[in-house]
Amino acid sequence: MAHIVASLDQPSNYKDSQSRIDRQTQAEILARSTTLYVGNLSFYTTEEQIYELFSKCTTPEDGGGIKRIIMGLDRNTRTPCGFCFVEYYTHAEALACLRYISGTKLDERIIRCDLDVGYKDGRQFGRGKSGGQVRDEHRQDYDPGRGGWGAQAQRMEAERRREVEERYQDAQNVPGAVAGGGGDWKAEHSQTTTTLKRGRSPEEEPEGGRGEPRARVDEPDHDANRM
Repeated sequence: MAHIVASLDQPSNYKDSQSRIDRQTQAEILARSTTLYVGNLSFYTTEEQIYELFSKCTTPEDGGGIKRIIMGLDRNTRTPCGFCFVEYYTHAEALACLRYISGTKLDERIIRCDLDVGYKDGRQFGRGKSGGQVRDEHRQDYDPGRGGWGAQAQRMEAERRREVEERYQDAQNVPGAVAGGGGDWKAEHSQTTTTLKRGRSPEEEPEGGRGEPRARVDEPDHDANRM
């Protein structure tokens, strides 16, 4: 059965693209590593919560325990971005936490743990283009624990808004467009209204252009001549 079921305390085949060590050297370092990489954390998970969970597999009475926790930060905003490093005093403690804690829930999220070659200054910052962690660069779903929409979805929304604004600007530049404030439209509308006014009849035309109506000539009453 050992060759069928994978061991829970084995590190993944992940290779740090920024690390200059080869696979064999990496395997040797991981065989004695005391550091865990923890991913898929909520942006709102605190260091205290991580310490409480990851200290359950430690043995302080034997000189073990958590040495330190390094929270992963967004490179631009310096706020938590969903990962951290947990350093132990012994390799056995790191293996125990990898075995029993990876795949469990923290803040209603299934967290992932992996043995790490060791923390170095600068690795606490996300490597994504947006400043966060790389996985969020390709996420298109809405995840409230990871800041809402993924970076890719945010870029698509920003592009859509930019296109709408460009169309709006084009509409303002068209002569007579309502989007430009309605000034040209009002002037054209007033001219149209003037031309649609009812013209005066000849009897109502002013005499001499003074604005007074012409006197009306009464027609003879034919009924008055009747006997």
